[in-house]
Amino acid sequence: MNLVEIGTRVLTSCMDVKAGETVLVVTDDEKFQIGQALYQAAKELGADAMLVTMSPREVSGQEPPASIAAAMKAADVVLCPMSTSITHTRAKIEAAKAGARIATMPNITEDMFRQGAMTADYDTVMELTNRVTEMLTQASTARIEKDGHVLTLDLAGRPGIPSPGVYREKGQAGNLPSGEAYIAPLESGSNGSMVIDGSMVGIGLLDSPLQVQVKDGKLQSIQGAEAEKVGFLLNNERNATLCELGIGTNYAARLTGVILEDEKAYQTVHIAFGTNIGFGGTNKADCHIDGIIKNPTLYLDDVLVLKDGAFQI
Repeated sequence: MNLVEIGTRVLTSCMDVKAGETVLVVTDDEKFQIGQALYQAAKELGADAMLVTMSPREVSGQEPPASIAAAMKAADVVLCPMSTSITHTRAKIEAAKAGARIATMPNITEDMFRQGAMTADYDTVMELTNRVTEMLTQASTARIEKDGHVLTLDLAGRPGIPSPGVYREKGQAGNLPSGEAYIAPLESGSNGSMVIDGSMVGIGLLDSPLQVQVKDGKLQSIQGAEAEKVGFLLNNERNATLCELGIGTNYAARLTGVILEDEKAYQTVHIAFGTNIGFGGTNKADCHIDGIIKNPTLYLDDVLVLKDGAFQI
């Protein structure tokens, strides 16, 4: 299928776009071709389609211009193929509160648009995603074990968030392609060390692992090849805050070096540092930076969820 045909499938299957609805495509200079395809697909479905292009944001988590944020709030459906992520911005949060159905596609490539996670049966993905989300909501603690490292996270009182790739109801929002369940740990409640060995926002696929030390929810150090590329995480406590735990639930997702797909893959969990105000947290930082952990062991309270990456539930 060409890009417009794939866009049509996305808009119908994942977003349930109907003729007459207002569909806004927000893109940037680097992802304009995918944005144009989604815009054309929306027009062919009879939607009142709009396409807006901005300069690429400097880092993931940076807000779009105020005029674009206002347009997002006024639309029925918003799709955001961009080179950085606005998933955890106030613009996205406010648009969802206003009832928009939103799919963010940070750093999506044409390859990702055509294969991998995007090709999954999203009803199957949704079933596992919802199950894991409920477990996150019920859990008070999480423990990740990997290569002798242990990282504990306080989840008490925080809701799990599903991102199943299906956003058919007012206010539903998440990534596309998708397939993850995630949560905002308490901002002062994470302690221990961990290796990030899959990929890292700002670096891509990792040839050798990064090692992180966390105390009272704040990143104390990050070591390894190319660690200097994410050194800004140590610039202030807001950037350094461990803000997310996520579990991949998409069986078709691959590790590609693009976090949009990497964090959805089976046999992975991810942690992130920075902003989490959009999913139950309280931290507003200058960024949102995810790191993928391959084949971990994960406990939620005392329930073994993953053993060396394999689901046990």
